[in-house]
Amino acid sequence: MILLASKFIWVAIILIFLIFICLIRAILGPTVPDRVVALDTINTLATAILVMLGIAFEEIIYIDVAIVYVLLSFVSTLYFSKQLEKKL
Repeated sequence: MILLASKFIWVAIILIFLIFICLIRAILGPTVPDRVVALDTINTLATAILVMLGIAFEEIIYIDVAIVYVLLSFVSTLYFSKQLEKKL
């Protein structure tokens, strides 16, 4: 049980590292669409971390929070895309 949880923790740590890489792209992105894609990727990776932690600790609340977070992330991405479309 503990060995299984530790493997999921390592996956979560790798995903956090990937979030930092996407954060660099969001800050240094040459265009606004690049930044929006980077932020959407960060949201997806954060959701994956929540699911991994939910599995590792056998807590369903992490999965519930991940579902709500994905829905809010999707709506915010749609909003940003709509605003970008108006500007272009």
